[in-house]
Amino acid sequence: MSRALPKYNKRRVAIIGGAAAVALSGAVIAGSALAGETSKSNNGQASTLASPGTISCPAVDGSLPAIPASAQDEVTRNLALLDTQIAEANKRLVDTVGQGGANFVQNAILGPLEDKRIATLNRIETAIGRTAAKPEGLEALAPCELNADGAAEAGDGAGEEAGAEPTEAATEEAGGNAGGEDAGDTGDAGAVGTISCPAVEGSLPAIPASAQDEVTRNLALLDTQIAEANKRLVDTVGQGGANFVQNAILGPLEDKRIATLNRIETAIGRTAAKPEGLEALAPCELNQ
Repeated sequence: MSRALPKYNKRRVAIIGGAAAVALSGAVIAGSALAGETSKSNNGQASTLASPGTISCPAVDGSLPAIPASAQDEVTRNLALLDTQIAEANKRLVDTVGQGGANFVQNAILGPLEDKRIATLNRIETAIGRTAAKPEGLEALAPCELNADGAAEAGDGAGEEAGAEPTEAATEEAGGNAGGEDAGDTGDAGAVGTISCPAVEGSLPAIPASAQDEVTRNLALLDTQIAEANKRLVDTVGQGGANFVQNAILGPLEDKRIATLNRIETAIGRTAAKPEGLEALAPCELNQ
């Protein structure tokens, strides 16, 4: 899915980035991230830096059914949002080139982008489903990939955990409290705290028997997401800048929670009145 970013001379690296436009149809490629400055070593030799590449995602337009007039505006807004998300991810590629480890691009850019796309695609499904047959399976279009333009240096790994500030914050599902782990001290870093999210069960209507299993699975998934976010807090203590926790942990968590809450709404809505507004339970917070 992702290819390694090239390594760069750590002494002096200048990055020149350009963000190109995003296409709505075909393989959507937003932005072009170019890094082409040279860095000189002590003996005066210079090496040209390769481009970090661009992110491409599957087109969505061609997979949609006929869109009811009542849903057209909402669907159009969300299609535009998909393009914006790709453009922001491509900008992130340029801004963070050379940062993190082997899995940085996957964990800090492609992963959060996929979560955002899932939430947006779920909103498109829901908008159409209000007055027509609800499309299913658009989530299969969520994963994106890195098209690396530059050749990686020998020895580069194919991914590593994101160690620098990742993508902008997204919305995530709410779902009960999962016990957060306390981070051990890393120098003077101190305890990192725990993440807590609004409980969801108490906000649900009566759940039809036909939806019970699916709702139960998604409620458990909400807890798993919180537990994973708390583990991420521990594993990355001391990393990133001032907004690291919001951008790399709370934001992506919110996106995941939105997607999960949408699935709960949809499951109930198949045989009963569909609950609305569960997304308000998606944002979580850090308890220091």
